[in-house]
Amino acid sequence: MQNHLEEIEKINQVLEENMDLRHVLNLVDQLFPGAVVFSTSFSEEDQIVHHHITTGDNQITIFTLDTGRLFPETYSTWSRTLEKYGRSITPYYPATQQVEDFVLTHGPNSFYESIENRKQCCFIRKVEPLRRALANKKVWITGIRAEHSPDRSHMPQVEWDESHQVIKIHPILHWNNEEVKSYIRHHEIPTNPLHEKGFVSIGCAPCTRAIQPGEDFRAGRWWWENKENKECGLHTHQ
Repeated sequence: MQNHLEEIEKINQVLEENMDLRHVLNLVDQLFPGAVVFSTSFSEEDQIVHHHITTGDNQITIFTLDTGRLFPETYSTWSRTLEKYGRSITPYYPATQQVEDFVLTHGPNSFYESIENRKQCCFIRKVEPLRRALANKKVWITGIRAEHSPDRSHMPQVEWDESHQVIKIHPILHWNNEEVKSYIRHHEIPTNPLHEKGFVSIGCAPCTRAIQPGEDFRAGRWWWENKENKECGLHTHQ
């Protein structure tokens, strides 16, 4: 654990110098050559981090989790992102046998029936593929922002992820909504058109809806469940 603390402190020192985000990512890549990955769901936040990675001087690997139930607009954003930046994005898919067994036993939309079914579906389509994506890596970069949910408001910008045994970095954790929108407009970054239709947090199509005025950021995800702790298991915090 001591080694992890020392590595986290190195990264914190880099961040505290308030350097350009692109430069920070380049330095992290130099500290952990060949062992840094970035996960994207093509959200507005992820697209900003993607922009900084692909316009920088680094070898950070970019990957996405294709659950098999994404919106058509998400695939369109994926294609436009490839066209603009030309950097490959590695897809990770759920294990075929696990999906087949789950649907055979519970049906195609059983996640509406119980939290247990929903979490099992998330595990098969997201958590297990993520484990493969992070295998043998040292640093996992995300697009998480503190405004995303109350559970994330007090997160550190750099943390140790015990579940996946990696250092986790949230480089735009403290950006606000206006900063995100302004940066995207200024740099003409491709975004998911669903954002303009009231979709804020975009995941699988059956589990995502637009939010209404006054609703919080996560209201559009798994809206049939209790609003507390609505996570899919990808992001766990110690």
